[in-house]
Amino acid sequence: MGFRASFEAADQHPVLLRVTGSTVYRIFVNGTLRGYGPARGPHDYYRVDEWDLTPDLHSGRNLVALEVAGYNVNSYYLLDQPSFLQAEAVAGTTVLASTAGSGSQFESAILSERVQKVQRYSFQRPFSEVYRIRVGYDRWRSDPSSPLQSLECPVSPPKQLLPRRVPYPEFALRRPVKHVSRANVRTGVPVEKPWKDRSLTGIGDKLGGYPESELEAIPSLELQHVAAVSPEMLNLPYAAGERIEVGPYTQHIVDFGADVTGFVGANVNCSKPTRLFLVFDELLSEGDVDFKRLSCVNIVSYELPEGIFALEAFEPYTLRFLKLLVLEGECEFGDIYVREYASPTIRQAHFQANDERLNKLFAAGRETYRQNAVDIFTDCPSRERAGWLYDSFFTSRAALDISGSTTMERNFFENFQLPPHFAFIPEGMLPMCYPADHNDGNFIPNWSLWFVLQLEEYLARSGDRLTVEALHTKLMRLFEYFQRFENQDGLLEKLDGWVFIEWSKANDYVQDVNYPSNMLYAAALDAAARMYYSQHWAEKAAKVRETVRRQSFDGHFFVDNAVRQNGKLVVTRNRSEVCQYFAFFTGTASPETHAELWRTLKAQFGPGRPASKAFPEVAPANALVGNALRLELLAGQDLSRQMLDESVSYYLYMAERTGTLWEDINPTASCNHGFASHITHMLYRNVLGLWAVDPVNKRVHVRLADVPLTSCSGGVPTIHGMVELSWKTQGETISYQVSTPEGFEVQLENLSGKKLTLSRHR
Repeated sequence: MGFRASFEAADQHPVLLRVTGSTVYRIFVNGTLRGYGPARGPHDYYRVDEWDLTPDLHSGRNLVALEVAGYNVNSYYLLDQPSFLQAEAVAGTTVLASTAGSGSQFESAILSERVQKVQRYSFQRPFSEVYRIRVGYDRWRSDPSSPLQSLECPVSPPKQLLPRRVPYPEFALRRPVKHVSRANVRTGVPVEKPWKDRSLTGIGDKLGGYPESELEAIPSLELQHVAAVSPEMLNLPYAAGERIEVGPYTQHIVDFGADVTGFVGANVNCSKPTRLFLVFDELLSEGDVDFKRLSCVNIVSYELPEGIFALEAFEPYTLRFLKLLVLEGECEFGDIYVREYASPTIRQAHFQANDERLNKLFAAGRETYRQNAVDIFTDCPSRERAGWLYDSFFTSRAALDISGSTTMERNFFENFQLPPHFAFIPEGMLPMCYPADHNDGNFIPNWSLWFVLQLEEYLARSGDRLTVEALHTKLMRLFEYFQRFENQDGLLEKLDGWVFIEWSKANDYVQDVNYPSNMLYAAALDAAARMYYSQHWAEKAAKVRETVRRQSFDGHFFVDNAVRQNGKLVVTRNRSEVCQYFAFFTGTASPETHAELWRTLKAQFGPGRPASKAFPEVAPANALVGNALRLELLAGQDLSRQMLDESVSYYLYMAERTGTLWEDINPTASCNHGFASHITHMLYRNVLGLWAVDPVNKRVHVRLADVPLTSCSGGVPTIHGMVELSWKTQGETISYQVSTPEGFEVQLENLSGKKLTLSRHR
């Protein structure tokens, strides 16, 4: 739907547009894109955005136009709720225009250019984008005199409104840096078994959408029968304003230099009616763009008449490489860009070491955060854009360092706190990601325990006792849910749902008693006991830990699971690397209680194990979650040199390939995953030496470690101002300086083995 209203600009006051809606809107002021939203809230609540329109206004009458997409299907990204728009433009106390009837009235009309019956973008996100454009299709949003076939909308019932709180996104234009290749293409290429994602074949009661038989266009099937013929590799710099002519049955690939998230756009001059496909991905696959690599429909398609068009996708996507593919007609591209949709709250956070590899890791981690923290913490900005637990545990640590704020984390917890219950999943259980619809009843029981661990850390980061108290009942119900699965030993057995440990063989060892899940259970009980002063939960945690130690540890390693055979619980021989890390991370083991195992893990596991082939019977860990836990354990034992070296091994090749950090050690999944931004936290803490920055109590703990660097500097923002630290090594002396906001206390700890001299403290 399109909505527009015109009004006279106010001279005395800024003009603000307050707006919310379902499912997604974008705002134009006098034809210029101004906003996109809303920030996501929980079921039956809607966050109100407030956009300052003043910079885009001119004297006389102005036009504000909104496009609203109502998807009306379930997803992990946007909620399936009745679609509506609620908006008002105000100057001071004067309402200039509104959907409520005050001021100028909003006209509304159906926008028919976007084809309705198309396939979903992915299992986790709603519809892909297919357009049939006419000349002048977008004139209505810039010219108040242009005709609009008005359609009267019914009035929606009143809504429960919430504040946005979080910063507004950046919409900077990013342009390609390289023209990679061009090629002719042939169609009708035979494909023995075309790829059909579950989002195409699984439409029904549990997954909203249109059955394949009803679709008006299926680009994902059509493009599988298209292949490049003898591509010409150009690898030429892409100059600003460069024009690319694309004839019939031709493709051109451009490179943005790194992963970027936002709205794919182009200015296109069609000399003939044209069928255009914008095809994209984070990587090149055998020199081409494979739109289906991530099990997504990474295609925006257009049918265009002769004419000049400013095209821009409605939905945000993630890409490094963009393919311009024309199957009919011909056109010239005068501008190609991605309009970013990313967090603005990273500019002050900085880190610089004399080792350029670490600088690349920091930049990649910060960029990964930036694209995964627009309105909530997301797992990835591409396939899902979902607020997953576990990911949020690590991303929230980076958030305080990079943004200096816990506001987004507050929203994240509020989204879980406000709904009285969650549909489709068992009573007491928390959704594995939220806001989301889980119509198929899927949930990850053990990931709800990461929620508890994060909540305790949030309390320390924010001092927000009110949010913690508001979630008390939900945590009690969560533990009541788990109590149903406790066996005679007090361990969780035969958990329902999708018991997920990580993307490795460990996921094959999750029944009947999964010991990593029970380790996490004990840690969550302990965290809840500390938050709510519960002796009962503390005692229960201790018993679970002791039982896990007795059953799971075989004298060398912790075993992943036990199975029930003829009524008896039998411990298997299944052992995974990540299980060992769970044991130490959750306090089930420590370097003191299991010294030999710790020495083995420290010396013979990690990124070098594939080459050494040590302990082949222990299944290797993956990026999500084992490698992250390993680095955290090394950091906790002051093994900063080893943590630094292994971080480079785990992450540098990712940073160099996409400028972001990945979900998997291989490029088979998301190459931009929020949890991996945690590397920024580790670089600040274990390399720079900002061990803890506590804005609540105005304390900074500086802990200088033994690292192989000659200089390092960095700073983190806080609500009070910047905290900055820098140091240089000269022989056996470290000269350092620290700067904090007024009233901060600085505690210094020297683990470097060198003498310290203070050059400045302010």
